[in-house]
Amino acid sequence: MATEPIRIGVVGASPDRGWAADAHLPALQHLPQYKITAVGTRRADSAHRAARRYGATHAFTDPRSLAAHPDVELVAIVVKVPDHARLVEAALAAGKHVLCEWPLARTTEEAAQLTAAAHGAGVVNAVGLQARHTPTVVRARELIRQGYVGRVTSVTVYSTRGVAAGGRLPAAFAYTLDSTNGAGTFEVAGGHTLDAVQYLLGREMTGLSAALSVQHPRITLDEDARQTGATSPDHVALHATLEGGAALVVHIHDAKNSGAGTRIEISGTQGELAIVSTGPRSGSGLQISELALLGAQGTEPSGQELPFPGSWGTAVPADGLDAAQHTMAVQYAALAADIREGGSRVPRFADGIELHRLLDAVRLSSATGCRLERRAGERWPVSSPWPRRRRSR
Repeated sequence: MATEPIRIGVVGASPDRGWAADAHLPALQHLPQYKITAVGTRRADSAHRAARRYGATHAFTDPRSLAAHPDVELVAIVVKVPDHARLVEAALAAGKHVLCEWPLARTTEEAAQLTAAAHGAGVVNAVGLQARHTPTVVRARELIRQGYVGRVTSVTVYSTRGVAAGGRLPAAFAYTLDSTNGAGTFEVAGGHTLDAVQYLLGREMTGLSAALSVQHPRITLDEDARQTGATSPDHVALHATLEGGAALVVHIHDAKNSGAGTRIEISGTQGELAIVSTGPRSGSGLQISELALLGAQGTEPSGQELPFPGSWGTAVPADGLDAAQHTMAVQYAALAADIREGGSRVPRFADGIELHRLLDAVRLSSATGCRLERRAGERWPVSSPWPRRRRSR
């Protein structure tokens, strides 16, 4: 007998705009492993329009009612970060599997509480670090493991977005400018990029020094030309050492007026690889953009695009999906396998905690001016290992 599709409810399923409409819902409609049975938004009219658009049987304005409904097995949380914790808790209290977008929570402490609750509920939990499922990232990881570049000696990352270019931002994203919401450039672009780098290399950072800064402290909101202050860092500069000794240099920032995009270069003793964002959404971040994989070995000319062998990476057909939607579909297909067969094909809340801790270490290094060190597998220090030096007058 064929396996019945997983019945999913999506919280944040606006029919008009947003990440759920852009990526989650098209991906789910593409997959036979799922049936969208419930959608939830803040307003009844948009919830009912979303239900009609996506073929859901149930429309909700109360996320607890959505999570508790017997027609829902899995709850996807696709809303603003400050709301993640209470909505995840509602899904877990109802005994449902849950996928929460990244960042998992505003703080590491909140993320740890959610992880403990998920463990106690005995359900499958997943965090949306979908860049790990991008076919190009997976292929690059495979080549590195096969020795394409030899011993990795250095990794250079330059990633920029067009967000707040020209000092302007849609009012709907004003909350990302407040550092207490945990949803700014550093957490979103920084988190996705740093997680993807560690994943494709299969190595953790063992030492880092960092500087965070707010280069655009006043932002104009598009709708009413009102200015608002920004406290969330929009520039990230990081120098780190990877397990095994390779050097890692990262520069991530927003407000790139032109030519925004991502380039990750991996150099080794025998060759080089580069992951480069392309296409119209090149400046949207590694986890959203189309990606090309370039490579060279020995004295070969650099910058040659590497083809994917045969039908590699087509377990989820990309027909009719853009790059972001296809990556999301690959992630959801892996999650369906985890739910039905067991295993850990997708990042768990526990992986989210480790990424939150890495971001905490970057914050600490920036605040204290200290380089932080640890052994692979150990937690990052939570306080500066060195006393702050007094500045001479």
